[in-house]
This record gives sequence, structure tokens and C-alpha cells, in this order.
Amino acid sequence: MLKPNKIIVVGGNAAGPAAAAKAKRVNPEAEVILYEAGNFISTGTCELPYVLAGEIEDYRNVVFFDDKSFYEKKGVKVFLRHTVTEINPKEKFIRVVNLDDNSEEIVDYDSLVLTTGSKARMHPALTGTFENVFTLKSVGDYLKIKNYIDTATVKNILIIGGSYIGLESAEAFKKLGFNLTIIDLAGLPIPNAEEEISNLVLKGLQKNNVRFVGGVASPQFIKNGKKITGVKIGSEIIETDMVLVSMGVVPNNSLAVSAKLETGKFGGLRIDKKCRTSNQFIFAAGDNVELQNRITGKYDYIPLATYAHEYGHTAGANAAGANYFVEPVVRNSAVKLFDDVYASAGLTAKEAERFGFNFGAVSTVANNLIGVMPASRKIFGKLIFEKGSRKILGASFLGGAEVPGLADLISAMILKDATVEDLAKVNYNYTPPNAPFVNILSILSRKAKGD
Repeated sequence: MLKPNKIIVVGGNAAGPAAAAKAKRVNPEAEVILYEAGNFISTGTCELPYVLAGEIEDYRNVVFFDDKSFYEKKGVKVFLRHTVTEINPKEKFIRVVNLDDNSEEIVDYDSLVLTTGSKARMHPALTGTFENVFTLKSVGDYLKIKNYIDTATVKNILIIGGSYIGLESAEAFKKLGFNLTIIDLAGLPIPNAEEEISNLVLKGLQKNNVRFVGGVASPQFIKNGKKITGVKIGSEIIETDMVLVSMGVVPNNSLAVSAKLETGKFGGLRIDKKCRTSNQFIFAAGDNVELQNRITGKYDYIPLATYAHEYGHTAGANAAGANYFVEPVVRNSAVKLFDDVYASAGLTAKEAERFGFNFGAVSTVANNLIGVMPASRKIFGKLIFEKGSRKILGASFLGGAEVPGLADLISAMILKDATVEDLAKVNYNYTPPNAPFVNILSILSRKAKGD
């Protein structure tokens, strides 16, 4: 099979640069071009709350390449502030608009890789232009927030949404000295987590003087010109100087939909094991695609940078003529929440119930280190397993810096179809400053066995 001579990548965040660089490595003779509508490529969006907090001193530290350095090091031509407005799959060309001068160009391709990512979900009552309403999805978003809090009078901040980005941003704003209120439709923060963990997270917010108001179905926003100055919840009015909307993300697929590419239940592109879309010459990776869940076998929407990077490599390689494959994934994520870290791998009890598993669940609280060590603290853990096969379906933890490693081990066990009995057989290490005498995974597995 002839290798493609011209490979176009649309979108420049996590998946796009990975795809473009891999395509060039696989097929060095090909012309590889990356188009990005914004001002930056190859940025660390997960790091933005820590840039906001000042823990990362300069936003430029999370911009890993610019257009010039990416070409010099990777051999890929990058066009910033160029948006793709049309894909013509039949004739294999795209229409590109230069946002600086509105000029338009038709560009043909042999292979096309769509890495258009996701876009922040906006509250329907806040659509339009408000000077003090923001999202935190990109470096550009960060710069707008930073400019506003540096130039306007801001004391009270309202966050809409109590999941990962909302809680990480709350910690950042709190470090900067602002008063925080979080509102959410759900009754507890991180509503997709185990209920025990959501309640512990709520206590952590209260400990850090962050107010959480749950069960807010229809907030009434108070407008003053182009600003939101408060929100009315029942008979209470909560005043605010700034609003951050963190209601999650949705796939950014309007371009793909207009090209009649197949999408799934969540609006993400359907791809095969080679990251190929419903068109044989168009590949996709990143937050704009749906992934197959290793446990349920069903397609799921899991917008995480790690999967975007991994799938981006495969999409780019195959767009360049290789024969790479991706595997179904085990959802594995973690987030720091003030003094705690939440990590979860596989299914929660809610998800196991929703997917119809006959499952069991055990939970425990244990020390992360032996109790006499000064850094010793408590960890909450919950293990989910299938009753018949005894296979591990998932586990969730709230504790210190050690819990992402616990989730990684659970993810690996799920990948190998391990049972709770297998988890009980693991020989866990022990060293007083860094690891407990009895690992929480050992306790959970023994409880699941009934020991």
C-alpha cells in the first residue's frame, strides 16, 4: 500500500501534536501539517488550576511547543489561528480560514486526523457575552481570568459545577484569597464518585471555608449590564464579582458532523481499533472521540489527556500508513482536593448498578503509614467486584499522595481480569516513612473474601 504523501491534523492540544509528530516519524517523506484555531499548541490544560494558584510560576511553562519549535524538532508545519470550516470527504480536501486576515484556502489531503477536542459546557442561562463569566479550558481562558482578577475588583467568586475542574479551581482561588461558593445540580460534590467519598470531599470543602450549595436546579442569575452580580437560590441571594462555569465538557465535533462522520451516544466520533472514523481516510483521537470501556464493552466518553495522547499516537501512525491498534480502556483518574487526593479506577458502585452487574462492595478506612510516623493519615477505600466471577470491577480512594498508585494497581488488575482473591495474594511492600505495614488493598481484598 502506498504511504500517504500529505497528512493534515486538525487541532493542536494533546492528541493533535502527538498524532502529527508520530505521523512524521512513521513517514518522514510525507508533508504533515497541523492547523490550530487558537494561539497555542501542545499545552498542559490539566495544569491550568496550578498556574492560576501560582504554584506554576508562568503559563509559558505549560506551553511545551510553539509553531516554530514544533517544526524544528518534529518536522511538522504548524499554522496557528487557522480554523478548518469544512471537510469534503468525497474530494478529500478541507477549507481553512486564516483568522488574522479572513483569507480562505482549499487544502487537499491523503489522510486527515481530527483532534478537535472538547468544549466547555456552558450554563444555558449564561449564554451570551458577560465580562465576568469564564471557563478554564485553555491557556487563553487562563489569560482572560488572570487579566480580570488583576484589573477588576474581585472579592467573591461563584463556581458553577462541583467536579474536578470546579474543585481544583476553588483551591486555586482560595489560595489567592477569594471567598468561594460552589453550586451544583447534584446534592454533593463529585456526584459520580462513591457517596462516601462525596461526603468526605464536602467536609474537606467546609474545613477550607468553601461553601457548597447542592441541589440547585434552577439558579436565577442577577445581571447588571454585562456582568453577573449574584445568584438567587430560593429566597437567598449570593453576591458575586466573578463566575467560573465548570460544568464539564462535550465533544467538539460540529466539523465532523457536517462531514457526516458517524458519532455515538455521547456525541463523540466512533472510531475503530486503528482510530479510523467511518471514512477510511479520516482518523480521530482525543476528547472528540468515544472509547470502548474495557469492563462494560460499551463505548464511553472519557475526556482525559492520557488517553488523548495515547490514541493520538495511534491515529497519527495509521494516518501515515502504519498498522497500529488501540485497546479498550479502564477509566483511571485522580484529582487533588486541598489536603486530599481522590483517585478512582474502573467502575463505581453507581456505574456497576447502571450497567447491570451483580456486584458486591466493601469499604474500609486505614492508615497510609504506620500510626507512629508523623506523616500518617487516614485513607478511605472502596472496592467493587462481580459476585459470580469475583473479578475486580473498580475501586475508589480518598487519601494522600499515595492513592493514585493504588488506583494504578487496581487498573492493572482489571486489565488482567484479576479477582479479589488475586488482590489478596499480592505481596505489598512496607517501609515506615513511605508504605504501611498492612496495605489498604490487602484489607479490602480480605473483606471481599469474607476473611
